[in-house]
Amino acid sequence: MLSDIQIARQANLKPIAEIARDLGLSNDDIEQYGKYKAKIEPKLTKSNSKLILVTATNPTPYGEGKTTTSIGLADALKLAGKNVCLALREPSLGPVFGIKGGAAGGGYSQIAPMEDLNLHFTGDFHAITSANNLISAIIDNSLYQDNPLDMQEILWKRCMDMNDRALRNITIGQGSKFDGIERKDGFNITAASEIMAILCLATDLSDLKQRIANITVALNSKKEPVYVRDLKCEDAVTILLKDAIKPNLFQTLQNTPCLVHGGPFANIAHGCNSIIATKTALNLADYVVTEAGFGSELGAEKFIDIKCRVADVNPDAVVLVSTIRSIKYNGGADKDSITKPNEQALKSGIANLGGHIRNLKEQFKLNVVVALNKFSFDTDDEIAYVRWYCDSLGVKVAVCENFAKGGAGASELATHVLDELNNPVKPNFTYEMSDDIKTKIEKIATKIYAAGEVVFEDSALKMLNEIKSQALDTLPVCIAKTQYSFSDDAKLLGRPEGFKFVVKDLEIRTGAGFIVAICGKIMLMPGLSPIPGALNMSIDTQTGIISGLA
Repeated sequence: MLSDIQIARQANLKPIAEIARDLGLSNDDIEQYGKYKAKIEPKLTKSNSKLILVTATNPTPYGEGKTTTSIGLADALKLAGKNVCLALREPSLGPVFGIKGGAAGGGYSQIAPMEDLNLHFTGDFHAITSANNLISAIIDNSLYQDNPLDMQEILWKRCMDMNDRALRNITIGQGSKFDGIERKDGFNITAASEIMAILCLATDLSDLKQRIANITVALNSKKEPVYVRDLKCEDAVTILLKDAIKPNLFQTLQNTPCLVHGGPFANIAHGCNSIIATKTALNLADYVVTEAGFGSELGAEKFIDIKCRVADVNPDAVVLVSTIRSIKYNGGADKDSITKPNEQALKSGIANLGGHIRNLKEQFKLNVVVALNKFSFDTDDEIAYVRWYCDSLGVKVAVCENFAKGGAGASELATHVLDELNNPVKPNFTYEMSDDIKTKIEKIATKIYAAGEVVFEDSALKMLNEIKSQALDTLPVCIAKTQYSFSDDAKLLGRPEGFKFVVKDLEIRTGAGFIVAICGKIMLMPGLSPIPGALNMSIDTQTGIISGLA
């Protein structure tokens, strides 16, 4: 059996200029980065094209294949004669070298060249990291230069694009009187940086600069906010991002065009690709397939409650990805029996799928199709049970085999999605923008997660008062919590209800334009697993061929 990277290397890719021409773009519209990738000029006018959102049930250690399904669906729509474009996120090096791997899809449903995508790509993440850390450097230089802005509490953190738990809390300015003022600091992963969120929520370069200027970096002795505009470095930071703001053009193994841009995580950020890429794709194609990170209670909720509001776009249909294995895992099956028939685990775990369906269909009022990724060990009876269950909820199921068959393996999914697109909908938001931040968090926790009680710890209560004092209650909320459960406890699988949901702290993101609620045991700088993926990679130093990258 060929590995993902071996399959990708065998693909008959077209020069990226040809892919651009398929979208109606000329050579003057693209800036090539080698033969197979390019930056393109954004196209942001209002479009009547159809937007299809791909989301998933809660992730498990086995993977559900959300990106693989997104790519397979786009390829299937192309095979059906539709003018289609993907709009996906870029991978972070942290997961690439950690446990999750890259973000190119898998099997015969990949975007390629996958090595380019997973390793540096066009440098967007490096630009975001540098822009973030330029602000940090300006802050510490201002402190060293007699602190003219009276910064007493620094809120801004450095970032890097790697899982490195040792950098969560550090002390800087040690060792010499020339090192500046000694203080506590820390790093977030680049995907959780506010600069990443800003890049993905900005509507153009001018909006990007304005959002950067509005970032709150510190509080002064009067507890008043100090902004990037007070540091007078918003132009310099924007300069570092002038190319990164342009979407990247890529292709699938079947030569379907794909815009890949931005990469915020959905468990610690808002989990969607850039507004600029999504709206550009909608201008270039009749059908656009995009995705939101992790489970629908995280990525899809933020897509609807944050991105749709800012971008003025609506998903015309939603694909909910799951697997038999995932359902049984949520029903208590262990790793030794996860691939074997287990009726009890299947019937118990299907509540997790049902929770996601009900949220999308009843809470958000969206057209939903379930994509069930099929594996060789799935039985006909198991698949039939999932079909029966979804039918009882008024939702169609498509069995997907595009991992092994490419777009042809997602033809049933494409047919069901096209049917749903004939039923116009507008999403129902979880909360009103006029709600205060506490109410917004409580509505998400109770309506979407099914929590029975929401508890705010002292630090969160203190920040609620700070948010009110700064008149920021009208901002949306971005929940940072575990992706493995509807709750804030990774061990509560299935569809838990009535649990206590704990908000530990809140962070103000005036540049991105939302409030981050940190819930449960979540970190904005992930760590590596005991055996990270980096230990299983190798490179042939004679040929440069990489092995173990996935």
